[in-house]
Amino acid sequence: MSVGALARHITIDPRGRTLWVALGAKAQEVAVVDVSRPARPRFVRSFAPPFLAHDVGWAPGGNRVWVSSGDRNEIALYAARSGRMLRRLVADRPPQHFTFRDELMYVASGESGTLRVHLVGGQQLRKTAIPDDSYNVQQAHGWVVTPGLGTGTLCALDRNGRVRWKRTVARSSHDACIVTLS
Repeated sequence: MSVGALARHITIDPRGRTLWVALGAKAQEVAVVDVSRPARPRFVRSFAPPFLAHDVGWAPGGNRVWVSSGDRNEIALYAARSGRMLRRLVADRPPQHFTFRDELMYVASGESGTLRVHLVGGQQLRKTAIPDDSYNVQQAHGWVVTPGLGTGTLCALDRNGRVRWKRTVARSSHDACIVTLS
């Protein structure tokens, strides 16, 4: 089974049964794939979001999927089961990337140098300045980190989206993860 050569960003529902796949960095379509039988994935459908899609993210709880734009200052929020668009939200300059923790969603915009914190239903709680080129974002254990692709910075924020520290760690930093030792 193939969804196309440009599959780029992917998200899976909390039960591990359904994938949403952005078909490119500025994707005209998002594919939905049933992976309930991992050895036999099944293409379900594709749809065209109201903009060229970039990132996709399944919210905890499994009811909503977020799709970011690769060409506009927007994000779309979808009902996971029906695929119906629920809301369009204002965002910062594309592309935007997501990460989730409980009922919070974090969206980074490297072009704008911002991190927005939303409730998974869409309500914005905070907007924080972060280093330019901080495109990707990850969270774990009460920390949110965003690396600076062109600047080599690593910015650490608390779960509420407040900057705790910024450091230059390399000439370039594309992605980051959080490791804890117990």
